[in-house]
Amino acid sequence: MANGSSRPLSPHLQVYRFQWTMALSITHRITGVGLTIGTLLITWWLVAAAAGPDAFATAQGFIGSWFGMLLMFGWTWALFFHLANGIRHLVWDAGYAFELQNAERGAYIVAIASIVLTLLAWIIGLIAW
Repeated sequence: MANGSSRPLSPHLQVYRFQWTMALSITHRITGVGLTIGTLLITWWLVAAAAGPDAFATAQGFIGSWFGMLLMFGWTWALFFHLANGIRHLVWDAGYAFELQNAERGAYIVAIASIVLTLLAWIIGLIAW
């Protein structure tokens, strides 16, 4: 009890054993923030395209740089991770895969699917470009 309060404290991370479902929950929140930041970057690029050639050249120069491409790669992975994990949550909402073994299997599927989909999107995008 903290400060003489009769209310119990919530357990801290040190109490829990690491689980993949816990890692995916934390990563889902982080990728949500990353998607917001990446969407702002894409919005800047689109607004610059409408603003004229000079503004577009600036935005394209940044996004086309190694750092901009790294940010876009991360944004693509965050998008596919968030999508796959959202589908996993829909499965849970339907009442399936709550058993620990199935929940952990779902976590592996989300992690692998997000990586495979990101690589496929970039390979197809680079080939088409």
